[in-house]
Amino acid sequence: MVLFHLERVAPLPAEQAWLRLTDWPRHADVVPLTEVTVLTPPPTAVGTVFVARSGVGPLAVDDPMEVVVWQPPTLCRLAKRGRVVTGWAEFEVHPHGEGRSRVVWREDLSVNPLPGLFDRPLGWLARRMFGRAVDALLGPGPGPRHR
Repeated sequence: MVLFHLERVAPLPAEQAWLRLTDWPRHADVVPLTEVTVLTPPPTAVGTVFVARSGVGPLAVDDPMEVVVWQPPTLCRLAKRGRVVTGWAEFEVHPHGEGRSRVVWREDLSVNPLPGLFDRPLGWLARRMFGRAVDALLGPGPGPRHR
């Protein structure tokens, strides 16, 4: 199990940062070799289910997630319901000065069947990968593409 957290200050109002972080298909634009499929109809709410499929061909891994806490525009918590990837992720979005927001992302991640001795490198990789994804979601460029 790997528990990590990230904090970012975004040059976006909190509502816009929230919209970017909760545009589930847009995550595929910032995570290499990943597709995101939302399995439930919009709008997002508790019970929304989506799957992030990462990898290539037979080496791809599904990461099904369910929204278990939905308090826009402040708090979202996801339960990871996969056979390989388990745990949870949550993020908070708070106003942070004029036209900016502070994002706190927490994640508890397990990858089966990796033993505990892989926790340290998995934690390093997860922090780096999710940090880059959050930076890209909140950075310059187009806003949400799937609404």
